[in-house]
Amino acid sequence: MTKASGFFVAATGQNVGKTTSCLGLVSGLQKRLGSVGFLKPVGQEHIITPSGSPVDKDVILFKDHFHLKESCEEMSPVLFPKGFTRGYLDGKIDHSDMTAKIQNAYRTISEQAKVTVIEGTGHTGVGSIVELNNAQVAKMLDVPVLLIAPGGLGSSFDELALNILMCQHHGARVAGVILNRVLEEKRGMVVEYMTKALSRWNIPLLGCIPYSAFLSSPTMQDFEGLFQTELLSGQSHRIRHFRHIRLVASSLEIYKSNIPPHQLIVTPAIREEIILATLTKYWDTKIAQPEQKLEIGMILTGKQAPKDTIVEQIKRADIPMLYIPVSSFIAMKMISSHISKIRTEDTVKVRQAIQLVESHIDFDCLLRSSTSQTG
Repeated sequence: MTKASGFFVAATGQNVGKTTSCLGLVSGLQKRLGSVGFLKPVGQEHIITPSGSPVDKDVILFKDHFHLKESCEEMSPVLFPKGFTRGYLDGKIDHSDMTAKIQNAYRTISEQAKVTVIEGTGHTGVGSIVELNNAQVAKMLDVPVLLIAPGGLGSSFDELALNILMCQHHGARVAGVILNRVLEEKRGMVVEYMTKALSRWNIPLLGCIPYSAFLSSPTMQDFEGLFQTELLSGQSHRIRHFRHIRLVASSLEIYKSNIPPHQLIVTPAIREEIILATLTKYWDTKIAQPEQKLEIGMILTGKQAPKDTIVEQIKRADIPMLYIPVSSFIAMKMISSHISKIRTEDTVKVRQAIQLVESHIDFDCLLRSSTSQTG
């Protein structure tokens, strides 16, 4: 009997919480085993490092937060940039070269760590078109798979079934399931019945991570990326979170009757009376309660940009504000469908994600489940 030198973390779909789960896994395993490595064998969204190398964005997050020794290039051996799949199908990309890079990276990292957390990309079938999906990579590295699924029951199990079949098809062993964003009022029911359902595969439920409104809350930096623009003011507050986002389309009288000190307002740039009323509320609160932390933000919309005089007043209040030349309706539609991601610089969200995930995973069960028969 030997213990796995790594875990391959895949999800049942996109935006299920794979990176968030990996943060808690790395932290918890570090405390129990000491040295832990991290590998993102196949990446899609990448950034350029100061040395000029393209690496997966998640690699930067884990290296910086956990002070990992390995280079970013080692932790991100293969990337799928735009046009990659067409290049592969045209025979311009060597499959054996990709697999060699991944195997060498894993070998290098696992030699320095007691266990390596390997983060996949999306569900187990992602990468199939280049014959390098998550299940295939897990099998190639001979590591068990941990599946992250949404925190429900019926639909979550259906998604798990598809992904487990993919793993079985490629010979990758599923060592456990973690449910993410489980509603507290349904937690007991979900744990009881998902455990029963998973028993048919002899797969343990390793954890149920509660839903956190804060982890789902966007920042102004998220909106910069969403709308492909930059803040016109309050640049030092890019990482400010907003749990309450309010579309202001009412009369000034109705709006003035309820202006909370903590909110992001979305309103047309021509609604100067709304903007000025918000600024007045801001300064009045700041003078009356200077110790109170005001977390206001603005997204101004419409074909007509805000006047320079208005922008200057918002700058004096140091309120983060951006302008987008679309209607408020379109802006709200885009915001409502946006999925907030954890960023390296958002240290508060990173710490909370780690605390939440780590405290809701059964690491003893995880390590037992990683044990497999050899030879």
